[in-house]
Amino acid sequence: MTKKLFVRSLIAIFVCLFFGFLSGVATQAGIDDWYTALNKPFFTPPNWLFGPVWIVLYILMGISAGIVWSKGFYHIWVQTALYHFGFQLLLNGFWSLLFFGLKEPFLALLNISLLFIAILLTIKWFKIISNTAAYLLIPYAIWVLYAAALNFEIWRLN
Repeated sequence: MTKKLFVRSLIAIFVCLFFGFLSGVATQAGIDDWYTALNKPFFTPPNWLFGPVWIVLYILMGISAGIVWSKGFYHIWVQTALYHFGFQLLLNGFWSLLFFGLKEPFLALLNISLLFIAILLTIKWFKIISNTAAYLLIPYAIWVLYAAALNFEIWRLN
């Protein structure tokens, strides 16, 4: 691993974890009172599982973005890939605000649908630059798809 890759990956991991922290703040606003009172589907995981899963996913996302960034931001494909990454990261954070902060599961469902599409586009662009970077985002895409199904069922049941 080169020093450039290591440093850029660390920076990207920090950015992803920072967005995760902000999402956690929005989540805390609604989890104790509103979320616990909702009807939830049988496949809802325990609350303690979300934090560790998201930490791992944010680290994988950061490593992935660091790999792409280390290829040189001057390259138009790298720029395009990282713009997609940034957009999906914003959608990711916005979901927590909509679902937990504003307590709007339907709007959150629309957001997470766009988020999943943005992740797929990010994977496509990352794959052009690095297969490894693209593959590191697959667990994230799977988790968001699962979260979308959970979001849909919570909206439907309530």
